[in-house]
Amino acid sequence: MIKSYIKNGKKMYEVFVKQTDNHGKQVGRRKRGITSERLAKDAEYQLRKDLDQFLDNAGASWLWNDWLLECIHRMKFERKESTLLGYKKTLAKWLPKDWEKRELASFSKAEIFEFIFQKMDSSASAFVRKSVLKMLKRIFQMAFEDGLILKNPTQGISVQLPPSDQKVLTTEEAQKLLQEAKRASHRFYPIWAVALLSGMRSGEMYALKWTDIDFSAEAISVTKQWTSKDGVTPTKSRENRVVPISEDLKRHLLEIKNCRKDFSEDVLPHLREWTNGEQAQVLREFCRAIGITEVKFHDLRATFITNMLSQGVPLVTVMSIVGHRKMATTDVYVRLAGINVKGATEKLGYGLPSQDGVNVVKMVPR
Repeated sequence: MIKSYIKNGKKMYEVFVKQTDNHGKQVGRRKRGITSERLAKDAEYQLRKDLDQFLDNAGASWLWNDWLLECIHRMKFERKESTLLGYKKTLAKWLPKDWEKRELASFSKAEIFEFIFQKMDSSASAFVRKSVLKMLKRIFQMAFEDGLILKNPTQGISVQLPPSDQKVLTTEEAQKLLQEAKRASHRFYPIWAVALLSGMRSGEMYALKWTDIDFSAEAISVTKQWTSKDGVTPTKSRENRVVPISEDLKRHLLEIKNCRKDFSEDVLPHLREWTNGEQAQVLREFCRAIGITEVKFHDLRATFITNMLSQGVPLVTVMSIVGHRKMATTDVYVRLAGINVKGATEKLGYGLPSQDGVNVVKMVPR
């Protein structure tokens, strides 16, 4: 069955096929996000073919490795190639070899818990454990939905990540970074300046084209990002947004444009360190050299957000500019900016004496 729907003003297609297995249970396959009716028909044919193959093998007990390969094959319709490659590499690295010939139904919740928290290599960080668990949940859930196991053994297990060590530059430090970088004609100065003046993510700046900038409207259209794995893709939130251009940012962008000797469509130079993901190291080293807080590249975005909040820009406006969809995401920066406690100590019921010593400390009665 092929159905059409509207998403972000565009017509998209969804394909759903189902059949009945030997036990009378209906088994289905679904794919969404198809951009044309022709591609939807191709997807429908492929889903039916895959479902037939699956039902032919349904009588046999699935082993872990066979089921993993089956899941990766299915997910190619809805996941990026880099995501599937991540599944293969990550699970091959961390899972025990004896899992390969284990039947799916033989895994228990206690065993999965013990593996994640005790048997994984001690070098595995909380982030790695959480990532592995997320993949296992997906694989076992697919088996549960197909009726191959009675219960998902990963259900109820979670990994808590430690709070991130988020740093920001003070207003004075941000100013010093820009001044010293410009004075030294640092190759990253144009990039750092755009980051501090726009709050854009690294990949969004890397993908920024001159056609995305409207100088007359004083606005930047943020519609895409770049990653080393997938190249140019939609933004992290998969939603477009507009970043207003301040007078400083406008002057900076025009300087870049007027000084360019090539005809590249890219606004910012694609420096080797930036392309190779080494931009954080370059920034930390420069911060250390000029005596300010050693921050990561993403912390320039955090500095933009906290400064906007501390200057009284409404929270909803900041969320719109930087592309935050959830209030909880921006709340981290609210705490860093200290705006939720600013002025609270002015409400103390006592104060220092005046210069002539006439005033005395006043205490709030209990």
